[in-house]
Amino acid sequence: MLRIPRKRGRENRAPASTGLAIACRCPLGTVNLARPNHETVISGPWPWVTQASLSIVLPAYNEELNIEGAIDEACEVAAAAAPAWEVIVVDDGSRDSTAQRVARISQRQPRVQLISFPENQGYGAALRAGFHAARGDLIFYTDSDRQFDLSELRYFLPVMDRTDVAIGFRVYRYDPVLRCLLSWVYNRLVSAVFRARVRDVDCSFKLFRREVLEAIDLETRDFFIDTEMVAKVRKWNFRILQKGVKHYPRRAGESSVRASHIPRTLLVVAQMWLRMYLPVLVGRRERIEPVCPRRLAGQDILRQQIPTLGVAQNQGLPIEPREAHGGE
Repeated sequence: MLRIPRKRGRENRAPASTGLAIACRCPLGTVNLARPNHETVISGPWPWVTQASLSIVLPAYNEELNIEGAIDEACEVAAAAAPAWEVIVVDDGSRDSTAQRVARISQRQPRVQLISFPENQGYGAALRAGFHAARGDLIFYTDSDRQFDLSELRYFLPVMDRTDVAIGFRVYRYDPVLRCLLSWVYNRLVSAVFRARVRDVDCSFKLFRREVLEAIDLETRDFFIDTEMVAKVRKWNFRILQKGVKHYPRRAGESSVRASHIPRTLLVVAQMWLRMYLPVLVGRRERIEPVCPRRLAGQDILRQQIPTLGVAQNQGLPIEPREAHGGE
């Protein structure tokens, strides 16, 4: 078995004052990470902001215990990062009160938009609906299970002037060992098949320039949409930048991804490769429009001060370009 040496010293320890420490299980061992809280999460306004408008898409399925906190964090981060922003929650036919909770918030916060499916249509379908409704120059998506610290988006925004897609990869991901191993194998497979050297294809922490989503089409209706996005971004030679993000355990609810999905995922990978590189073998398909429609004049997010959920808006802070930290 390959042994990876661990550094000894204070750099591997979570500071005692940063909150509750959690043990992250992964094939590389156990590392203590501090759970983000009100003291450790960097709130806005940040020292730098982007001049671009920002859309945050949150797909949700049976996340009634997480959704309100996820929206609060998204609003706080967006208000600190951009002068014009919106949060789009796509309820994928939840059987609990997820949609009702989002609807109540949207009545108080005009920048929060709810898209609700009457029945569960799949993770990919939810993301596609969110992308289609997004009006921002930059479009970011993450899950509603609150396993990421959204304030790490501050490391992604400053680099978007030199890349088209910023993709996160989970650092010391908090998942069972078997799932981590399967993910490692799957990432190597995707890298080989689609020639996309991405460390963590399924990490739901991705930021796109709008032009990228206006150029590519997406067909997948389930969780394979992460792979499809990376594969098509690579095929059309868009610039990709990767950065590490911390990964935390779920605060509530449970994941809908199962090991039983693996055989079907492999089949979908093969079918997608044939459609992309050898379409003559699978037949010509009907033309599919890009997932994000081209924005017409006047369709951008209005740049005006709108009261938020107890969050201060940017007050015309000067833009100070800085190099992002952490990750690769």
